[in-house]
Amino acid sequence: MLSIFTTFAVRCLLILLFLPFSALDKILNWKQAVGQAAQVAPSHLLATILICAGFGIEVVMSLAILTGIADRLAAFILASYCLVTAVLWKQFWKHPDFHLKGVSSGRETFWDFLKNLGLAAGFLLLVFGTDATGVRRFLNNPLASTHPYAVIDKGGGP
Repeated sequence: MLSIFTTFAVRCLLILLFLPFSALDKILNWKQAVGQAAQVAPSHLLATILICAGFGIEVVMSLAILTGIADRLAAFILASYCLVTAVLWKQFWKHPDFHLKGVSSGRETFWDFLKNLGLAAGFLLLVFGTDATGVRRFLNNPLASTHPYAVIDKGGGP
């Protein structure tokens, strides 16, 4: 029972940024979210579509990871989402005040960029596992579940 609880808790921590917080923020601050998307979208309609797609990805993929249903594919999609949002909205290299010492909005954006990359890496560990065979396993069956809540007794413990 402890292993199931721990697995669920770790998965909750992994998706916590997206569900409930980022998804809820998109609902509560809709105009600001569309405004942020409009920074990279050429039209208001496309910005709205991007926010709706982001909301769907955050909710559906997070639930897939929590339930273990096609969780590898869901984690791959969320990793990709983290990478895309880092490149589109965490462009520290465009800040004229980016420097390593003193007050710098560019450096703050740089840390956000790195956090997105780190979160993407966490999702990719769920996708591929921790060994070299994980990429092949994922490519052979991307809809497979990791079966996160299966407790298998291998006969080695008490």
